[in-house]
Amino acid sequence: MIDFTHDADRTSWLPDANGHAEFPIQNLPLGVFAPDGSDDRRLGTAIGDHILDLRGLFEAGLIEGDAAAFGARTLNALFARPAPERRALRQRLSSLLSEAAHHAAVSPHLYAAQTCTLYLPAEIGDYTDFYVGIHHATAVGKLFRPDNPLLPNYKHVPIGYHGRASSVRVSGEPVTRPLGQIKAPDADAPRFAPTQRLDYELELGVFIGGENPLGQPVPIAEASERIAGFCLLNDWSARDVQAWEYQPLGPFLAKNFHTTISPWVITAEALAPFHTAPLPRASDDPAPLPYLSDAGDQAQGGYRIRQGARLRTPGLSAAVELAQSRAEEAMYWTVAQIIAHHASGGCNLRPGDLLGTGTLSGPQPHEAGSLLELTEGGKSPLTLPSGETRRFLEDGDELSLFARAEAEGFVSIGFGPCTARILPAVAP
Repeated sequence: MIDFTHDADRTSWLPDANGHAEFPIQNLPLGVFAPDGSDDRRLGTAIGDHILDLRGLFEAGLIEGDAAAFGARTLNALFARPAPERRALRQRLSSLLSEAAHHAAVSPHLYAAQTCTLYLPAEIGDYTDFYVGIHHATAVGKLFRPDNPLLPNYKHVPIGYHGRASSVRVSGEPVTRPLGQIKAPDADAPRFAPTQRLDYELELGVFIGGENPLGQPVPIAEASERIAGFCLLNDWSARDVQAWEYQPLGPFLAKNFHTTISPWVITAEALAPFHTAPLPRASDDPAPLPYLSDAGDQAQGGYRIRQGARLRTPGLSAAVELAQSRAEEAMYWTVAQIIAHHASGGCNLRPGDLLGTGTLSGPQPHEAGSLLELTEGGKSPLTLPSGETRRFLEDGDELSLFARAEAEGFVSIGFGPCTARILPAVAP
């Protein structure tokens, strides 16, 4: 639903918003912040180098809506509102920030972003991580099953597992190196030790809006209405712990120790111009079952999003780029399909629930979204400009994800930071 808020010629009376690399007026992401010197968390939208206080706007009568939602400390109540209300909010904010007549009334509710503290945007009741990046799944499968990298179910069903919501953290919070059981190939028994194969995963996160009653599936044609917005997501992984524990039930301690997300939710409405056809299926691939098939989704269920990762080590004066990929070239299953599948058995998805796409690697080796792929399981270490080498992440390393939605004729919008530094393991 492209409207005036997406107009490439639209500008703001706030000078630093115009031409901003991440948060021009065409973006208007939602988040949770506290002003400098305060722990009073409130809802806000990023605009240029500033944050606009939504509670302040509501109390001043400049926006309309649910008082409980705008007075809350998380976005959950706002995500629970009907999608048309969220679209109306975006349109009103765009008008307030573009029309000079609103300058004097709105300015008191702006805060310099660098002076504010950002928090998790929602209280995440449940977190599910999917595995829709087919190039990642193929590359990892080749490491363990060279002759049969993709398991038979991959092209029939969106694969996922339930993650740990309590350990999702906002960008900037350090990651403590986890401990776990590790078994060397030539060892008779495992040992309990800090992971030596700490890795990142380049993913998109999806926040759920609205709620379906328990036992009532979400039809694929309606699934896109359940997308409140997107963020960047790094599902940190202890690959040596994972190799020992994942059979027969899948990831556990190798994944539950920390997941980093970016603080700003890029709304589904902001991403309307960046829809595209999803990754085409091969001619001999199975067609999706009817509950996963919708003509509109197959035409426009993908997203033109370029994402990547940067690494800064103690020996580097500046971060180096590790890889880039594109979401529309990586995702075998669409976001609507993973939502419809998640709810197909009757699971009730609630406002603020978080879904991860899984690692979004491109088709070429240099487009890999993890060190596991980039180093071929550690066999081919990366040599950095500092002369340092990396098979996996070491203490003191800082890993950052970035993303931009891009489409010809529209202003590109960014996702903001998704960064964390690795701290040494804590002795048990």
